[in-house]
Amino acid sequence: MKHGARNQLAGKVVEIKRGTVMCQVKVEVAAGASMFSVMTLDSLADLGIKEGDRVNVLVKAVNVLLARE
Repeated sequence: MKHGARNQLAGKVVEIKRGTVMCQVKVEVAAGASMFSVMTLDSLADLGIKEGDRVNVLVKAVNVLLARE
């Protein structure tokens, strides 16, 4: 699959929280850090993603903001 995202992190799906239309997929990446993706249940089914699967997290953002506490 071609894509324009240059930032990629390999990880493992550790949790999927399903709603009525959408779901939240938690992926554990390097050093135990986690990233989340929100997608439709249809997309989840089309991709065939389930807990325990190895996936690549593709990050493409217009803005990445940092805040100091």
